[in-house]
Amino acid sequence: MKKGDATDPKGLIADAFKIDGITYEECRSIFLDWALAVPIDTDSKALITELLARHTDTGHPMHQVLGEGLAVSKPPKRRGGWKARRS
Repeated sequence: MKKGDATDPKGLIADAFKIDGITYEECRSIFLDWALAVPIDTDSKALITELLARHTDTGHPMHQVLGEGLAVSKPPKRRGGWKARRS
């Protein structure tokens, strides 16, 4: 049985919103796990925006973490490889 969807593949974000007393630090850890589960070629800003619209509890620490993720998410940059070593 598949737990999540394309926005939240493992259902981690949804589960975090269900946990009473979860801390900000725990939410950051869950967010990192979520980010690692999302395919690299996916627009993470769009996914975070959808998650914020889905989960409207603004007093929850996960909502704050998602907002911070939206503010700092940037497309990955390739580093190294043959082009970086070329003279």
